[in-house]
Amino acid sequence: MNWTMAESNWAQFQGTVKARWLKLGEEQLREIAGKRASLLSTIQQVYGIERGEAEREIRAFEARNKNYRPK
Repeated sequence: MNWTMAESNWAQFQGTVKARWLKLGEEQLREIAGKRASLLSTIQQVYGIERGEAEREIRAFEARNKNYRPK
């Protein structure tokens, strides 16, 4: 998955992120702004999980969305 593309098209892509991590609010999604590192730390904080677990979740998410292309 190309995070540069996701960041550039964050308005479209954030719905995909929200569908995966339902606890993320609109303000948090705005703050993440397509930045992978921000997503990682926010997931850790909101879900109360360790960095390694959050990293595994993001890698699995990336694998499922490897062919993402903006509309």
